[in-house]
Amino acid sequence: MRTIGIALFDAAEELDVVGPWEVLSSWARTFPEDDVQVLAVARSRASIRCAKGLQMVPDTDWAGAPALDVLVYPGGIGTRRDLADPAVLEWVRAIAARGALMASVCTGALVFAAAGLLRDRPATTHWRSLALLTELDGSIEIRPDDRFVDDGDVVTAAGVSAGIDMALHLVARLASPERARAIRRNIQYDPAPPV
Repeated sequence: MRTIGIALFDAAEELDVVGPWEVLSSWARTFPEDDVQVLAVARSRASIRCAKGLQMVPDTDWAGAPALDVLVYPGGIGTRRDLADPAVLEWVRAIAARGALMASVCTGALVFAAAGLLRDRPATTHWRSLALLTELDGSIEIRPDDRFVDDGDVVTAAGVSAGIDMALHLVARLASPERARAIRRNIQYDPAPPV
């Protein structure tokens, strides 16, 4: 079984969590033969309150989580606290060291940078946080115009809705483009902004 963890923490941006969750859990449910499970993972099992007030309850905590094949780390104002939290940075580093594919959405890239995962790599984040990403690690090759950047074992996505694009990319990469197209159609994701 392939296990995908989506990190939860107080003040995570809702769509950064729920967009990838929708894509990846739709993959798991629509194609059970692909043997994928998606879990919400947090430091504790207590409910968390996201950036705009939505409450979520994790499936598991760090200690009880199975080995993750993929970690999706969302953005949100809560990442600013995580940048200075040694326990968070060590948890992220430990998952990467075990060979997981590390994926961030929006300012989740800041946490990856603080953990040293983006050193000498191309990456992106929310356009308002590109300067902070550079401050955290000047070796990062900033890609301001990319919706997401795949650099092998680390994938970063730009702001908020770009996490959906990145999650579809993950399905295409881990399964097939046909699977990703089927999921895109299933969730009726066909962006055409009205304004």
